[in-house]
Amino acid sequence: MDDTALVTVRGLRVVRGGRAVLHGLDCDFPSGAITGLIGPSGCGKSTLMRAVAGVQIIAGGAVTVEGKPAGSPELRRRIGYATQSPAVYGDMSVRENLKYFAAVQSLDASEIGRVLEDVGLSSAANQLAAELSGGQLARASLAVALLGRHRVLLLDEPTVGLDPVLRQNLWELFRKLAHEGRTLLISSHVMDEAERCDRLLLMRDGAIVALDTPENLRRSTGAETVEQAFLHLVEKQEASAR
Repeated sequence: MDDTALVTVRGLRVVRGGRAVLHGLDCDFPSGAITGLIGPSGCGKSTLMRAVAGVQIIAGGAVTVEGKPAGSPELRRRIGYATQSPAVYGDMSVRENLKYFAAVQSLDASEIGRVLEDVGLSSAANQLAAELSGGQLARASLAVALLGRHRVLLLDEPTVGLDPVLRQNLWELFRKLAHEGRTLLISSHVMDEAERCDRLLLMRDGAIVALDTPENLRRSTGAETVEQAFLHLVEKQEASAR
């Protein structure tokens, strides 16, 4: 893991509908590592990802990617972002979708075959996106994010609804991408996926509960699992607030 931070977040605040969603977050995300954004639904994981992608209006603080403010035009080809919602056109085949998004980025057509194989959709390449299963649709959206050689990959719940074999295959792919020196931020509310990450950013109610390796979190709390460590930290946080 490279300790050089490609993504830096300082004092990040986000307010939506008059309610604070993120409360002054401070964190760094290094290259060559998978950082898991772990926490319950609604805790702010997706909002943090949108801020890094540069598509979230922020109320305060700063987010930089490779030293440039998030959302800068020169970062558009440096960041791959897979949202929870499908990011493909239903009336086009999987391959046609990838051809379109590759053309938008001026990428070579050889990229299409690579990402189809990476996400296990080669056999469904000519199927309309509207006819895909939920798991296939999620993988098609992931394939779009993997087009190109992005330095930073933001993957929001990329394995939701997938069977154990597909999940395992995708995590092997994520590990390969990290070994290539990329920065991966992967959000999940499934605690067993936390053990697959190099670092964990545990979140609750728009705040950071902890940022450390799975091993250090277990050791510091005396817990056997990351889930137990998370619950221990939450209980400690609530006790100190009383």
